[in-house]
Amino acid sequence: MEQKKLNLKEVLEYIDPVDCSYEEWLNVGLALHHEGYPMFIWEEWSANDGERFHPGECESKWNSFGSYTGKQITGATITQMAKDNGWTSSRQWDNTAIPFGAMVMANPDPYKIIDKTWVESADIEIPKHYPEEQRVADLIKYLEILFDQEDYVGYVNTVYTHIDSKDGHEIKSPTKGSFGRTQNQILDALRSNKKVDDAIGTLDEEAGAWIRFNALDGKGVKNNNVTSYKFALIESDEMELGKQKAILEQLELPIAAMVYSGGKSIHAIVHIDANDYNEYRTRVDFLYKIVQKNGFTVDKQNKNPSRLSRMPGVMRAGKPQFLMATNIGKESFKEWEEWIATVNDDLPEPEELDALWDNMPDLAPSLIDGILREGHKMLIAGPSKAGKSFALIQLCISIAEGKPWFGFDCAQGKVLYVNLELDRASCLHRFKDVYEALDQRPTNIANISIWNLRGKSLPMDQLAPKLIRRAEKKGYKAIIIDPIYKVITGDENSADQMANFCNQFDKVCTELKCAVIYCHHHSKGNQTAKRSMDRASGSGVFARDPDALIDLLELEADNLDESKLAGAPVDVSQCTAWRMEGTLREFPRFKPVDLWFDYPIHRVDEGGFLSMAEFDSAQAKGLDKMNKRKQAAKEKKQQQLVDAFNIAAAESNFSNRADIKRVAEIMKVSERTVRNYLKEIPIYKVELGELVERVNG
Repeated sequence: MEQKKLNLKEVLEYIDPVDCSYEEWLNVGLALHHEGYPMFIWEEWSANDGERFHPGECESKWNSFGSYTGKQITGATITQMAKDNGWTSSRQWDNTAIPFGAMVMANPDPYKIIDKTWVESADIEIPKHYPEEQRVADLIKYLEILFDQEDYVGYVNTVYTHIDSKDGHEIKSPTKGSFGRTQNQILDALRSNKKVDDAIGTLDEEAGAWIRFNALDGKGVKNNNVTSYKFALIESDEMELGKQKAILEQLELPIAAMVYSGGKSIHAIVHIDANDYNEYRTRVDFLYKIVQKNGFTVDKQNKNPSRLSRMPGVMRAGKPQFLMATNIGKESFKEWEEWIATVNDDLPEPEELDALWDNMPDLAPSLIDGILREGHKMLIAGPSKAGKSFALIQLCISIAEGKPWFGFDCAQGKVLYVNLELDRASCLHRFKDVYEALDQRPTNIANISIWNLRGKSLPMDQLAPKLIRRAEKKGYKAIIIDPIYKVITGDENSADQMANFCNQFDKVCTELKCAVIYCHHHSKGNQTAKRSMDRASGSGVFARDPDALIDLLELEADNLDESKLAGAPVDVSQCTAWRMEGTLREFPRFKPVDLWFDYPIHRVDEGGFLSMAEFDSAQAKGLDKMNKRKQAAKEKKQQQLVDAFNIAAAESNFSNRADIKRVAEIMKVSERTVRNYLKEIPIYKVELGELVERVNG
C-alpha cells in the first residue's frame, strides 16, 4: 500500500454500509483489494450493517477477487462515494501531496433529514384476498392519476423464460409488451369487462404484470418514445418493506401512486413534472440523491423515463400487486424541492415582538467600548504599510490586559491571534516588541494564544471547522484573523461568493460565542473621496457584513507648520500619521481618532497636533483631479442642454420655451435623462410636464 495515498480506512468512516446497494458494497471490497488493504478492513466496515452482514461472506468474496475480470475498481470509487456523502479531501494550494489521512468533514448535510437507524417500520397490510372488483378499481384509479385520456400507455402482461446467468435458475422476464392503446381505451375495457385479464389480456399470475408510468407516442417503448416526463420510479429490493414505506412517507415525496410489487419492494411513482428529457435527468438525479442520503437504498437502474413498474390490480405468485396509496406527500416536485431545502435548514422560528416587548433579552456586553460587542464581527481596513497587523497586536494586548485600545476601553479576557502572513519567529517577536514599546508589563500574557499558519492556511470554509474545534472550550473573548486575503474563497469582487465567505465568520462567532476581528486592504487608487465603508478592496459585502468597520487613512504630517508640531510626543520625521474612522452597527459613530504610527505601535495624537493635517499629497492630488473631471462633465452636460433647448425653442417658435421630448431627441437621450439633467443643472424648470422654460436667459 502506498503511504502517500489517502487513508481509505478513514475515508470509509464517511460511508454507511446501511445506505449502500449490493453493488456499491461489493465495489468497496474490490477497491480495498486493488489498493492492497487487508480483508478485515472491509469486514469491519461491513459489520456496521447489522441487518445484512453475515460472518464469513466478506472473506468468501475477497478470495474470489483475484480472478475478477470486470472493470477495474480503484480507491477513487471509495473517495467518490465519500464525497457524495459530504466528505471532502483537504487540499494544499501549493500542489504538494495530500498528507496521509488528511481530511475535513464538510458542513452537516442539509439534505439528510432522516436517520435510518431511528426509523420505525410502518405497518403494511397485504390483503389475503384481492377480489376482481378491487383489482379493477385499483388499476382504473392508477391510470386516471398518471395519464390523460389520449395518452398511449405501455404495459406488459406476457413474459419469456430464460436462465439467470448469476445463479443458473430459470426466471421469467417481461416482453416488449403493448404500447398502442390509450388510457381512455383501456379504461373503457376495464369498465365494460369488469375484469383486468379481459381488459388487457391473459396474465401470467406467477410473474405478474408491468406498466410504464410515463405516456408514450404509440410507436415504441424506448426513452425517445416517451411524450411526457411526469413521473419517476423509486424502488428498493434491499430493505425491509416497513422501512421502505416509512422513509418514503417521512421524506414527503410527491408520490402519485404507491404500489406493492407482490415481492420484496414498494414501487413509488413520484412526480417529476419535467419539461424535457434533460430536465427529467437532472430532477431524477436530485431525487435519487436525496432518498439515498436518507437511508433508502434505491435501485439506480430505474432512472429511465420508459422504465417498467409493477402494475396494480394483478396477482404475482399468489400475492397481490395492489395500490397502497395515491397522492401523498407534497403535491408537486417543485413544492417538494422547496420543502427539502428548508425543512433541515437549522434556522430559528420567527418571534412575536409583543411577547418579548416587556422582557427584552440582554444585549451582549461590550468588548471594545463604543465600537464592538462580544460575539460580533469587526473589520480593520487600510492601505499597505498602515501598520494594520501591529494595530491588531495592540488590540490583542489591550484585551488580554484589560487596557484601552486607542482610547476605547476593552473588556479583559482570552484572545486567539491567527497569524497567516508572518513566519513564527517574526510574529512572536512582534508581540514582545509591542509590549515593550507600550511600556506594558506582560501581567496577563497567558490570555494570548497564537496560531501560526503561514504556509499552512486553508480556504476559510475549510479553516473554520478546524478553528472551531481547536478553540472550543478555551473561553476566548476574541479571535483575530490576520489577514483575510490568505483565506478568501472565490472572487473577492463577487457579492454572492463573498457573502458565503463572510458567513464563515458568523459560524465561528456562533459556535464559539466570541468576537471575530479581521483585517483587509484598501482597493487601488485614491480613497479620500470615498466613504470609509467603500474603501476596502473587493465586493461591498466586506464593509457591510461586519458589525464594526475601522478604517485607516494616511495624513500628510510633513506639510504642517513645524511650530504646530513643537512638543509632539513622537519624532515626526520617523513616523507616519493616520486618521481612524468607524462605521458602526451597534453604537453611534465616534469622532475620528488621529494616530501616529511610531513603529511598532500606534499612539493616539492626544495633543491634537494632527487636527489640521490633510490627507497625503498623492491622495489630495487624486481628489483634485477627480473633482476637475466631475466639473468638466457637468459643464459639458449644461452646454448640450442649452444647445438642445435653443434648437427646440426655435423650431416651435415659442418664446423662451421648448418641448422637453424634442430636447431629448436632439440630445439623443431619454426624456427621463433630460429630467435628471435638469435636477443636476437647474437652469430650466418644467411646467405642466410638457415644456421647459428658461430660468436665466
